[in-house]
Amino acid sequence: MTQDLLVVGRIGRPHGVRGEVTIRSDSDDPERFAVGATLFTADGRSLLIASSRPYRDAGFLIRFEGVEDRTAAEALRGTVLHASSGTRRTLDEGEFWAADLVGLTAVDPGGRTLGTVVDVELGAQDRLVIEAGNGAQILVPFVADLVDDPEGGSIVVRPPEGLFEG
Repeated sequence: MTQDLLVVGRIGRPHGVRGEVTIRSDSDDPERFAVGATLFTADGRSLLIASSRPYRDAGFLIRFEGVEDRTAAEALRGTVLHASSGTRRTLDEGEFWAADLVGLTAVDPGGRTLGTVVDVELGAQDRLVIEAGNGAQILVPFVADLVDDPEGGSIVVRPPEGLFEG
């Protein structure tokens, strides 16, 4: 079911005794967590947001319809939340969805294969996780000085000297 869904967050610990949970958002669209929005779990459940408010840096305190106490909230801990991929916003020039980068072949400017993008770590400094031919996972900052825009199933990476050696 998750093929047409995108990850937007993860449920953390319960907050209080009335069924609220903390949410770590992986989305740049806070409207995904607005009252009345529906989110989905990997096992096909839908969760309707009954109340929502900002919490700490990039999170929310949310109560879902039907989750009325701390025990029910605790049962949701660790659940990955998805939204329909059809609700994605239009990307600006030079923006990419992290999931669309996974699976690209990383090559150097000369066309030599460096490895495959297996993950994208998002945070203060976004990084590509590239699995090299020897199985090592190399972290490359996703910045214009080091990485070009993806094109045709590959992405050109200009790694610092020695990063992919050994």
